[in-house]
Amino acid sequence: MESPDTASPDPGRTGDVPPPDHRDTWLVVPCYNEGTVIGDVIRAARETFPNIVAVNDGSADDSDVAIHAAGAHLVNHPVNLGQGAAIQTGVEYARAQPGARFFVTFDADGQHQVKDVLAMLERLRNEPLDIVVGTRFGRPRAEGDQVPLLKRLVLRTVVMLSPRAKRMGLTDAHNGLRAFNRRVADELNIRMNGMSHASEFVTQIDERGWRVAEQPVDILYTEYSMSKGQSLINGVNILADGLLARRLP
Repeated sequence: MESPDTASPDPGRTGDVPPPDHRDTWLVVPCYNEGTVIGDVIRAARETFPNIVAVNDGSADDSDVAIHAAGAHLVNHPVNLGQGAAIQTGVEYARAQPGARFFVTFDADGQHQVKDVLAMLERLRNEPLDIVVGTRFGRPRAEGDQVPLLKRLVLRTVVMLSPRAKRMGLTDAHNGLRAFNRRVADELNIRMNGMSHASEFVTQIDERGWRVAEQPVDILYTEYSMSKGQSLINGVNILADGLLARRLP
């Protein structure tokens, strides 16, 4: 990271404190058969965040080639282990890198936005928080809200079934956009490989006493992402995985 003596000042900031250059931040991108889009996602994110590790989770397409070409660090799972395992692998890789202080879970399909990550990191740097979780329900619903009705119903039901989430005031337990500090990265232990890893995040926030807050974020539901993850069966799987996660000791 640049020292205060060499960094260029930001006219929008006061005093002599330079703006963060984000070299202390690692984006963790789980990837399964996202070869058609992940290159563009990584290139766009790297304009702000130079450190990205993408975990190619046994993809059958050319995701690994696209990841490498886009300039991210590439970790390969030889077989598909699921999103939870890919996130755990990525966090373990990132936390082993020199200077790593902040970590962000970031989707490979283009749904997450850099502007939201910046807002979450700003809170981590300036507030007494360990983890900031994105929420699609953090502001009044706008006319152009992109959250599909089925998705909205499923997510609300998941929260209703999670006493922990309700107690901590979390409204969007399966939002994949999260930013957290070194303490969380060091203590994180995801065991569930499917969508229930999100419920595991909630459990670990509660049990480990991580200081948590939500941040309203805008999720981009493109035709591509809708075709991969908005079906009825996907919603049923989210609910089933969430119930299974509650039964783990």
